[in-house]
Amino acid sequence: MRRDKDLLGERDLPDEAYYGVHTLRATENFPLSGYRVHPRLIAAVALIKKAAAEVNGEQGCLPADIARAIAQAADEVVDGRWHDQFVVDALQGGAGTSTNMNVNEVLASRANEILTGDKTGPVHPLDHVNLHQSTNDVYPTALRIAAVWLLQPLSEACAALQADLQAKEAEFAGVIKVGRTQLQDALPIMLGQEFGAWAQAIARDRWRLYKVEERLRQTNLGGTAVGTGLNATPKYIHAVNERVRQYARIGLARAENMVDVTQNADVFVEVSGLVKTLAVNLSKITHDLRLLSSGPRAGLGEIVLPEMQAGSSIMPGKVNPVIAEAVNQAAFHVIASDMAITLAAQSGQLELNAFLPLIAHHLLGAMEILTNCTVMLGNRCVKGIAARPERCRQLLEGSLAAATALVPHLGYDRATQVARTAYASGRTVRDVVRQEGLMGDEALDAIFEPGALTRPGIAGKPGK
Repeated sequence: MRRDKDLLGERDLPDEAYYGVHTLRATENFPLSGYRVHPRLIAAVALIKKAAAEVNGEQGCLPADIARAIAQAADEVVDGRWHDQFVVDALQGGAGTSTNMNVNEVLASRANEILTGDKTGPVHPLDHVNLHQSTNDVYPTALRIAAVWLLQPLSEACAALQADLQAKEAEFAGVIKVGRTQLQDALPIMLGQEFGAWAQAIARDRWRLYKVEERLRQTNLGGTAVGTGLNATPKYIHAVNERVRQYARIGLARAENMVDVTQNADVFVEVSGLVKTLAVNLSKITHDLRLLSSGPRAGLGEIVLPEMQAGSSIMPGKVNPVIAEAVNQAAFHVIASDMAITLAAQSGQLELNAFLPLIAHHLLGAMEILTNCTVMLGNRCVKGIAARPERCRQLLEGSLAAATALVPHLGYDRATQVARTAYASGRTVRDVVRQEGLMGDEALDAIFEPGALTRPGIAGKPGK
């Protein structure tokens, strides 16, 4: 065992622990969720610590050997080492102080080990690792960096899904079917047009997520506790922001008003809202896929989803749309996370939002979940979807959807009567028109030609 102390007294720590007394107390104080702080957030904090140590060393505020040791330890954390040492619960009081201290203590112990071979030594978690910093500028800056890091693969996943949907749009361009509004027969539509509409929705999400990255690039690093920059020199503030920008490899910039960025968390609500929008679109698409593939004999059955696993422990041969269902559940989770982020952001008071750990947990988790389920939807569902053209044609011919195309030729009232007669008698719309002598086969062929029914204009009247 080794001993560490803080303002509340001394505590014993296991020899293998790189964290210190503050982290130990946090694990005892916050036995809440069992979730660990997101590893990308830990990596972003460590990156900031590396930049700060280097700048402080170059400016003569830290001994060169200590600065180098902290930077080396931080590199190891960024690379994913010592993951088991970040033990604080993701949900914690203190506006992220426990996470910041967990990183400070691990880096200090590891830097001491680099310098002396022992976890105790000259490097102090606050005097050295946290020099010229506060949780209040480190934590929100790290959250912004981590969010940008996770936005990029999410945007790329959207691009891949968009491409998968567009491939199906082209594949199914000639498959005509019944369109439905309010789950009732509406107008004919091409199956490819439905996939094209989904692709366009995902394209909007991709663009939104790409653009919202700009909102995350303004940081308050150097603002220290409340954004005023007390205990940090202007020279340090300028240099550390430039160094962090370089290491994070994203276009970060110091905010003109660091008090604003320290106080307000609205940017995370904005980002979460757009992540939620993607979740809404994914959920709507997968609801549609489940409907269109329902059956396979007693439902719509217009498409077939890839068979991924047996669907029942009692019903032989049953296969369920499990990928679509999983996406729905992920979307519900993300939508709920957005509500938590909204409540946390509006609950900030005066110079700081104490609930940033909740925002970080839900925002970063939502991005990762949506990235995973977007990739899963494309690879394990959309790419393997097959159309059932005969079933689509059967349902179309048995529906009343074509009656709308008769309105310019017969008028609304007569077209309505045709539709009602077809419904009551079980005949098709075309058969009723022909049998009642309202139009001939040639005219009906022109009206009910699939291309004419699914593009702008008046079916059966070329050029109109």
